[in-house]
Amino acid sequence: MNENPRIGIPLMIATTFVFAAQDGISRHLAGEYNVLMIVMIRYWFFAAFVITVASRQAGGIAAAARTSQPWIQGLRGALLAIEICVMVGAFVLLGLVEAHAIFTCYPLLVAALSGPILGEKVGWRRWTAIAIGFVGVLVILQPGVAVFSVEALVPLCSAFLFALYNLLTRFAARKDRAATSFFWTGTVGAVVMTCVGVWFWESMSGRDWIWMGVLCVTGASGHFLLIKTYEFAEASTVQPFAYLQLVFASAIGLVVFGEDLATNVVIGACIVVGAGLFTLWRARTKGQS
Repeated sequence: MNENPRIGIPLMIATTFVFAAQDGISRHLAGEYNVLMIVMIRYWFFAAFVITVASRQAGGIAAAARTSQPWIQGLRGALLAIEICVMVGAFVLLGLVEAHAIFTCYPLLVAALSGPILGEKVGWRRWTAIAIGFVGVLVILQPGVAVFSVEALVPLCSAFLFALYNLLTRFAARKDRAATSFFWTGTVGAVVMTCVGVWFWESMSGRDWIWMGVLCVTGASGHFLLIKTYEFAEASTVQPFAYLQLVFASAIGLVVFGEDLATNVVIGACIVVGAGLFTLWRARTKGQS
């Protein structure tokens, strides 16, 4: 890899914008049609994309699919598919602003679970940051203030599933190439969603089929940009900029869907993002020592 943050960082920013646009389109479509059907169609295109990418690499599809840990790879793919369904449902229930504000705690969950699952050492500084980050989540959720919204637990569940997916991805990376994990992510997710989603098929208007096509293109484009990002910069360099997806998605929620920006959501999101950036910095510092 030719390390060039000047290219990698703008690519990461573009990636977060594309994924935020994808979330906005998902919110629109899932508000009109069944979530499972929307995610299923999206995965069909994603699977076609990863198969095309694999076929053009050395060894073709057979090399991309080769793994000594198929159960881990299969579980990864299924977890991500379920997580996407849960998160899209959260967009409909809560809107983009609040759902993303809560979801941003997933790096803290990754840090907290990396010890028991991967055997990684988490020092007291990162544990403190994790605790502070979850205070931020509580500020967003406001338990005990007025009537607690049970729907707010949906993006929190999504964050937990995504954290598990990330940890399993790191575990799988000990033996498999990134291309193998990418292939299994798309194909397994497509199989899982097809087994469930076909039972919830609904007729879609011509205009919404256009939006569905845009959703599929943004999904593939986002993953392509992410792949290119990691060709020019290490994950630890560009990961802080991934939080811009919260900014872009919130802007779409405010401008397009007329959502509100509550003070507690802004304060809580700032606490969570700050704690997440600190855990990333500590992880990078420990890795360099």
